[in-house]
Amino acid sequence: MSGITQTSNKIPLDAWRLFAFIGVIAAVFVLFTARLFYLQILEHDNWLRQAEENRTEEISLPPQRGVIYDRNGMILARNEASYNVTVTPAFLPDDAAEIEEIVVQLAALTGTPVTLGSIDEPLIPCGDNLGVREMIAIQTSFSPFSPVLIECNVPRELALSVAERSVDWPGVGVQVEPIREYPTGDMTASIIGYLGPIPAAQEVELRALGFVPNRDKIGYGGLELYFDEILRGTPGSRVVETDVGGQVLRDIEAPVDPIAGQNIVLTIDTRLQEAATSILKNEILSWNQYFNEIRMTSGAAIAMDPRTGEILAMVSWPSYENNRFARFIPAYYYDQLTQDATHPLVNNAVGAELPAGSVFKLVTAVGALNEGVVSPDQVIQTPGKITVTERFFEGETGRDREFVDWNEAGFGSLNFLGGLANSSNVYFYKLGGGYQDEVPEGLGVCRLVTYAEALGYNAPLGIEQPYETIGLVPDPTWKRINQGENWSTGDTYIASVGQGFVLASPLQVLMSAATIANDGVQMRPTLLYQIVDGEGNILQDFVPEERWDITQDPLIKEYENPSGIGACRETGELKTVEPWVIETVQQGMRGAVQFGTLAREFANVTIAAAGKTGTAEYCDETAFALGKCVYGNWPSHAWTVAYAPYDDPEIVIVAFVYNGNEGATVAGPIGRKILEAYFEIKAVDAAAAEGQ
Repeated sequence: MSGITQTSNKIPLDAWRLFAFIGVIAAVFVLFTARLFYLQILEHDNWLRQAEENRTEEISLPPQRGVIYDRNGMILARNEASYNVTVTPAFLPDDAAEIEEIVVQLAALTGTPVTLGSIDEPLIPCGDNLGVREMIAIQTSFSPFSPVLIECNVPRELALSVAERSVDWPGVGVQVEPIREYPTGDMTASIIGYLGPIPAAQEVELRALGFVPNRDKIGYGGLELYFDEILRGTPGSRVVETDVGGQVLRDIEAPVDPIAGQNIVLTIDTRLQEAATSILKNEILSWNQYFNEIRMTSGAAIAMDPRTGEILAMVSWPSYENNRFARFIPAYYYDQLTQDATHPLVNNAVGAELPAGSVFKLVTAVGALNEGVVSPDQVIQTPGKITVTERFFEGETGRDREFVDWNEAGFGSLNFLGGLANSSNVYFYKLGGGYQDEVPEGLGVCRLVTYAEALGYNAPLGIEQPYETIGLVPDPTWKRINQGENWSTGDTYIASVGQGFVLASPLQVLMSAATIANDGVQMRPTLLYQIVDGEGNILQDFVPEERWDITQDPLIKEYENPSGIGACRETGELKTVEPWVIETVQQGMRGAVQFGTLAREFANVTIAAAGKTGTAEYCDETAFALGKCVYGNWPSHAWTVAYAPYDDPEIVIVAFVYNGNEGATVAGPIGRKILEAYFEIKAVDAAAAEGQ
């Protein structure tokens, strides 16, 4: 064995391998060091901020929405307590059997199923797709320290019962939240509007202001929408520290209290609103009962003080029940309303575009007198119909066209007062378009438009309601652009009596009569009387706002070609309306009550009144679908405007009935009864004041 020698099996390590290994290790350490330097030094502030955000949360505190009152302090919109039954999973007992006992008893008390659906379904607060057990399980999985809503808007008695048992049911509680309530319901819904969830289009904007989608609501219609920024207030906030489970540990900063929305006092008198609603509704229903079919489907009525512009009552019927939108907007009910041809969600008193008919003759009357087309004493022949030559171009041979009066027998010889009081179509055809040597030059379409605008047509009036219509009093340029043809002389005759393309809202019709009743002064119509804070301090008081005085402010445009053939060409000169013109039109409206179209209906009214009726032919989608658009025998709407007392007007009203057929017999009684209701309420207030 001594002769045997041993050899070594070691493989020599190459130097480059050692250096490569050391280099890799060094590179890793350099990378780690650089990363640590980046994270701990360069990104220190960013990570510190994120760490703070992970442990802190800003909670938005909802503000109280402002209350809406009528002029006498009656509440029209307020916030009522709503009670929600909640369960906070983190506060439930540790024992599963105890939890199960609470779930079963809570389900029995609230009527919610113990189990329903599966935990894979979405968790909808107070939804009906899950049982109590599933709601708790889903909430536990993602936010155990936040309450899940089991039942919403439960009766107060049930809420008290749950609150009493919460001592033995840890984790179960009652959440109180405000919901909007409208004590006057559908009677004022078209004015007040309703609330709805924050839409996606406004989510970013309102989140920045502190509002929370799916919690806070905004106005969706009426005054709730128009004054939303005033009513909704300003959210408060809490900055709190939370743990990993979302439990609030403490306030990091002093809480900022929410600022309640401001309260609004309206010019509306609920007593007159109730009377006007009842009068309009009952009149329509009684006529439908008389005909034994639904002929008249909708209507509107407005009462206003012409001296100040204060709206005392505004009715759009049929309406809707805005209390049904208090917590959420039912899809089936909303669809029903949107598909209704009467458009109950629209305040038709300000938003409907309707043919004005003969109430528009007030415009033609003012213009014709002021332009010297006719004098008050000039006698004009008014047969049952006239034939005129209709032309589309200057110098055209034209074609004959008949224009008929509503009174087929005609009225014979009429002066201005008789023409206006009896609402003779032929009389106003001649004033608007001229007629042979009797009225050599009519008012013409150009001057018709400028007088209409001076009386409140063809533009919004600034009422505090969304979606106010502009209406339409067309001129030759409008027709060429929208109808593709020139204005004709026949168009002027038709427009002179408020037909053809002329469209207006009931509010615009009202304003034309109010301007005349107020001696040419047009006040801005308003629903807002005051803005007050929660302590009753007046932040904004009512100040009547004059739009203009047509007898003082030069609003009437002058034209080179009043007939408007081709296009209206303004001279650049402006003028006013003579005061005697307004006075003469007032006399004509008084004549309508004394011996004209309203004489029978107003025969027993003890307070001197003045008015004007209107019967406006129409052909809309509804009438066309029913086959009623028969040329020469179209259906018609009913209008009446009236004001009183005649010598010192303090109220002006307009009444409109869809498919009412005849203004004097259908809309006339509505106007008269609203006037009587106003003076009855005034007498009651006066008697109460004397008794104090």
